[in-house]
Order: sequence, then structure tokens, then C-alpha cells
Amino acid sequence: MNIIGKRRLFLAISGILVACGIIALLTRGLNLGVDFTGGSLLRLRFERPVTASEVSEALTSRELADMNLRKAVVQPIGGTNDVQVRAQVGGRPLNDEQVGRIVATLSQRIGQVSVIESQMVEGVIGRELLSRALTAVVISWIGIIIYVSVRFEFKFAVAAVLALIHDTIIVLGAFALMGRQVNSPFIAAVLTIIGYSINDTIVIFDKIRENLRLRKKETLEELTNKSILQTLTRSLNTVITTLLAVFALFFFGGASIKDFSLALIIGLITGTYSSIFIASPIWLEWRMWERARQQRRIAAASRSKQPGPAKAR
Repeated sequence: MNIIGKRRLFLAISGILVACGIIALLTRGLNLGVDFTGGSLLRLRFERPVTASEVSEALTSRELADMNLRKAVVQPIGGTNDVQVRAQVGGRPLNDEQVGRIVATLSQRIGQVSVIESQMVEGVIGRELLSRALTAVVISWIGIIIYVSVRFEFKFAVAAVLALIHDTIIVLGAFALMGRQVNSPFIAAVLTIIGYSINDTIVIFDKIRENLRLRKKETLEELTNKSILQTLTRSLNTVITTLLAVFALFFFGGASIKDFSLALIIGLITGTYSSIFIASPIWLEWRMWERARQQRRIAAASRSKQPGPAKAR
């Protein structure tokens, strides 16, 4: 299998996916949750255990249609009859009247319910959380550049981070395209994806470094392709095993972690793709360009040292 021989195709596919992700982000934008935009955080206690889907269905019923609570995040609290609800109306926290209507509707449709705790998350705090989340992602990229540069070389580090940026943009673009909510668990998913993807990439880079030492007679293309193939089984087995667990979370884990597990599914697939088809080819293209430039310099220097034609007397 000649993966490196088709690297331009894989890089073009990634370029198209990244462009689509950027277009989706610019045209549709991200559906930011209450964590980042502000709103109300309610802890409700029911007389019996309830599911997130029951509460979500009641919140989107016709009695509360004018409040437009479709973006409300419902999260059951394990081991109790309590449910946490994050919601807003018109970009603002809920007032007492709106909370009263929610409680009345839930009591009518599900059963007796009481408000145990009510908190307001201001928009300013939400924006600060968003800023910190973005800072965490950028710091992770910088840390990876430093680590890989020390462990391997700077070219490996840049290739790895470009692959991670590729993964992040595709996940963000997919969520923008689908209109799925971006909240704190989503940021946790993105950081998990970054950690998973860089681990897979480092395994391949380590094999390339080993082969650079042992297979000096092979071309860079042959050596890189062989390194990818030598780690391919490990990469595929790891991602398939992980995806089985994440798919179980997505289908059986409940509504509260559906977006989190969906982000992981998209990120695991793109992360594995970028580790195999993007990071190593970027490093290879850089090395080949650098080698070609060095050869041109040597050729130019040798030409300049050659004596010119003798002048006729």
C-alpha cells in the first residue's frame, strides 16, 4: 500500500474538509450553550427518577413554546431524583415567572417537582469561560510544539500541530453545520481529541525516527511509507476499540452526554486520519523541499567556482 504516493490526494481532501469547516463557522457560527452565553442553572427534584428526554420533551411542549427552550441542557444527577437544567430566554437568565411556568408544566406532565437550587450565569462570565477554553486549546498546541521539538525535531512539531488544527476545525465545523450545542463538555471533548491524536501521531513519528537511523539506503518517501504501514495496524485497532466505547456512550449514555460523545466520534475519526495521512506527509514535504533547496544551493555554488571560458588573445 503506497500511502505516501497518494499524499497529495489526501492533503487535498483535508484542505477541502478544512475549507468546508471554516465556511460553516463563518456562515452558521457556533451554537454556544448557557456555559458561554449566560442563563439560568436550575436544580430540580422530582418524586421519582426521570430521564433527560422526559424533561426535555416537557420543556419543549406547547405550554412553554413561547419561551423557546429547545436549547436547554438537561442533565440527570446520578443516584438521585434531581435534574440539572441550563436554560435562557432571549439570551437572558430566567425570571421568577418563567421558572414558575417551567415548574408548573413539569409538575403537570411528569409529576411533583421542586426547585432545590437556582443560579444565574451572567454573559460576562460566560464569555470569560469561552476565552479560557480557547486559551486552554492554544496552550495545549504550544505545549505540544515544545514537547515534540525537544523529543524529535521542530519539523515534526509543526506537522503535528497542523494536524491537530485540522482536527479541531473539522470538529468545530461539523458542530456549526449541525447546529449542535457547544458547551464545557464539548471543550473537554476537543482537548481529549487533541491528546488522542497527538499520541497516535507521536507513535508514527517515533517509527520514522527509528527507520531514519536503520534504513539509510531508502528514500525518504519509501521510509515514511514503511513507517506508516508498520504502525497502521496499531492505529486502526486503537481507534476501533475506542470508537466502540464512544458509540455505546452516544446511543445509550443519555441526552446529557450525546454532544460530548458525538464530538469524540468525529474527532477520533479525523484524528486517526490526520495522524496517518496528514502529519507524516507534511513532515515529508518539508524535508524534501529543504533537501531540494540545499541541493540547488550546492549546485549554484559549484557552478560559481567553475572557471569561465578563456578569453581569445
